[in-house]
Amino acid sequence: MRSGSIPGASGRVRPLTLLGDPVLHTACEEVTDFGPELARLIEDMYATMYAAQGVGLAANQIGVNRRAFVYDCPDDDDVRHLGHVVNPRLVVADGVSVRGPEGCLSLPGLEAGTPRFDHAVVEGVTMLGEPVRVRGTGWFARCLQHECDHVEGGVYTDHLAGWRRRRVLRAAARASWSS
Repeated sequence: MRSGSIPGASGRVRPLTLLGDPVLHTACEEVTDFGPELARLIEDMYATMYAAQGVGLAANQIGVNRRAFVYDCPDDDDVRHLGHVVNPRLVVADGVSVRGPEGCLSLPGLEAGTPRFDHAVVEGVTMLGEPVRVRGTGWFARCLQHECDHVEGGVYTDHLAGWRRRRVLRAAARASWSS
């Protein structure tokens, strides 16, 4: 992505990986090559996220087992946060634990009240290998935690228990049977 260009404008929309695909349930591999292939991946991730009307997308959600995610997400004050993190590490998740609606592009049309902290900090690097630290509160903190879960091989349903978990997993199973 060139400086000043619109993220995803030259990207290719890729098919989304859905719940149950092994790549979603496996910790992603560290990125070690910071060349044009990574830049293309990031650009395609933006294009795919926007096409799916999401606010975040991890590489494994398009079938690529690499530690990277993109985001274009507001916080609770409606401040827009736009960027990407390669080799992300969730270094802080604290504050108040809030149960709020959460969905996922890999579970289209489904959401459940999911507990998340209202403050999160993620460290990693950019696609150029430059250090980056991203701090989020509210809805954006939820997004950061969600995407970090993905690169670790997790999905938001892993944070659910009881009837919430059963309801979402049943609905996901029905959706996959009908397609």
